[in-house]
Amino acid sequence: MSPPEIFDRNLRRKRRDRAAAHYRDFAFLRDHMLEGIAERLAAVKRAFRDVLDLGSFDGSFTLPGAAITRLDAGAEFARLSGGVHADEDLPRFPEASFDLIVSAGVLDQVNDVPGALALARRALRPDGLFLAAFAGAGSLAALKAAFLAAEPAARFHPQIDVRAAGDLLTRAGFALPVADVETLTVRYAGIANLLRDLRGMAATSLLPNARPLTRVTLAQAAEHFADQAGPDGRTAERFEIVYMTGWAPDDSQPRPARRGSATASLAEALKGK
Repeated sequence: MSPPEIFDRNLRRKRRDRAAAHYRDFAFLRDHMLEGIAERLAAVKRAFRDVLDLGSFDGSFTLPGAAITRLDAGAEFARLSGGVHADEDLPRFPEASFDLIVSAGVLDQVNDVPGALALARRALRPDGLFLAAFAGAGSLAALKAAFLAAEPAARFHPQIDVRAAGDLLTRAGFALPVADVETLTVRYAGIANLLRDLRGMAATSLLPNARPLTRVTLAQAAEHFADQAGPDGRTAERFEIVYMTGWAPDDSQPRPARRGSATASLAEALKGK
């Protein structure tokens, strides 16, 4: 049975194509994610030669000495980055093709995230590394509150929290899974500035059959957004960035001790306390 389609795939492709020409002007969120990925990658003391950039946008991810294959769901982003045009959750690459897969800024818009992660794990060679970042649960709290006050309608899709992210890695078969979260706060003079950024980074809602946004609703949402402003007249908006790290299983990796294999008694160790 196929998983439900949370996002409109065709609309997603169109939004990405629309954003491609001027994406660099709105790339601050993905750039921040790539910095976090680079920090985590720097802690791994090994070289990666065959890399997949899963959700390449403009191809700004680089790794010296590596051959990078790029994939994007938008035709224009795929063209600009010299990559493959395809969705992240549909089969594309043979097993054991890469020793590193990086994904920044797309998993929150993928219909079948478990499927995309399983495909990524299969595309990795044994002991290959998967690093991802995306906007998770808790993001856009001010914008959500403003629209909810203006209109009780579903305009925001479900988001993945950090705990679920760790569970998804385990479910996909990754070893040594780690998920963590950090907050990026951006202050906006008005709701129009935030919506412009979201359009520019291809991050607007992709819910299928969404009710059209009226001028009245938008005006009311703008008022509620402004009501949340601080003394400087700007409203703080939050982006909760979830990072995922997982390894393709390999016999060389550390494993938890087998249950019942302990040679010392906890009770005995505590006697002297």
